[in-house]
Amino acid sequence: MVFSQSDSKDVPEGTSKNSQGNTALMGRVRSPGLWLFLGGLELLLFVHLAEFLYPGYSVSKNMISDLAVGPSGPAIVFTSGLILFGLMALIASYLMRQERTGSRLWLFVGLSGVGAIGVGLVNENWIPLVHALFALIAFLFGNLAAVYSYGLVRRPFSLLCAGLGLIGISALVLTAAEIDLGIGRGGMERMIFYPAMFWILGYGAWLMSEGGATEPQGTRASGG
Repeated sequence: MVFSQSDSKDVPEGTSKNSQGNTALMGRVRSPGLWLFLGGLELLLFVHLAEFLYPGYSVSKNMISDLAVGPSGPAIVFTSGLILFGLMALIASYLMRQERTGSRLWLFVGLSGVGAIGVGLVNENWIPLVHALFALIAFLFGNLAAVYSYGLVRRPFSLLCAGLGLIGISALVLTAAEIDLGIGRGGMERMIFYPAMFWILGYGAWLMSEGGATEPQGTRASGG
């Protein structure tokens, strides 16, 4: 009887732990932070991989979009990375919209994702004007999202978010004015691209930890 009683107590306890673990896992999967972090990590990896595979590619002289119109290997890697990132950004945007109806961060993230998908589908040699428009949408709203998030997180992280966004937007303005500060057209474009990517990684990680998707909405700091 002793063993029987012990077993009967262990089953519900184990079941409860498994249930809590499954709930926590589902909460993380539904966290917009997970999709932001994965999307940013994936795109950085694919961009660097495409650069490595592209013979003679220069990060100073070549624009990022040149990766899509070169040899087939890097072109496939780069285009796939952009479209995957855009899809993950749209998933994150949808989840943000569900969780934070009063915030507009989801809109900035979603537009950035649409821009990334557009850049992936329409390369610079096919329809240059449409490609440039999608690139502008991706870069502008990606960095605006960083600036907007200043009011959603605590210091010092809020200052870092705003700083990254302002760097990206400033570089975008300089690029439009054809000022490259001696680092080349490709270098200036990366001064737009990397701040937005760093924000996506940082904000995504923050949402997964401090913004935890399984906590009640009223107990969170602000998550987007």
